[in-house]
Amino acid sequence: MNITLQNVGRRFNKEWIFRNLSAELTSGNSYAILGPNGSGKSTLLSVLNGSLSPSEGKISFFIDKTEIPVENIYKYTSLAAPYLELVETFTLKEIIDFHFKFKDFATDLDAKKLISILGLEKAANKQIKYFSSGMKQRTKLALACCADTPILFLDEPTSNLDVQGISWYRELIENFGKERLTIIGSNQIQEYDFCSKHIQISDYK
Repeated sequence: MNITLQNVGRRFNKEWIFRNLSAELTSGNSYAILGPNGSGKSTLLSVLNGSLSPSEGKISFFIDKTEIPVENIYKYTSLAAPYLELVETFTLKEIIDFHFKFKDFATDLDAKKLISILGLEKAANKQIKYFSSGMKQRTKLALACCADTPILFLDEPTSNLDVQGISWYRELIENFGKERLTIIGSNQIQEYDFCSKHIQISDYK
């Protein structure tokens, strides 16, 4: 899976968030989008996952050299981000069952194994509204990482995670990030230090 950007820019009103960004992002690589809070990391992630259109330039998506229309790219992506909400009235098992009506499980996974990966067997029938912020973040990450999608987007993935949670996140990426195109928006080094390629938002202002 490839994402190609040609002189891409995005603005809100008259303010440019970034401009003149050209890059090719390819499967099997991990990319970190870096910059301070408010610099435009989440905006760039939204352009890359097709939920925002560029204000200028062109973005293209390819799988096996076949171009994928932007309106279909959601089928190939998973996203975890602090601003994404879980359905609070669902139990953990219900949110997993709901999510995987739209995505396939990664190889050899099912709902029971995913709950085991989360370490939340005792909370399987608890409503999400009773989860701590850390449990909710783990759930978002597991839903994204354990789906069979070639592109994985993570925005500030260790938000609300403690030291143990950060170690769990790193193991999750090690187990489910290989062979994928992984793109992480971050300003915390523990979230992206395994990424071989970096995109600094400040270089495109």
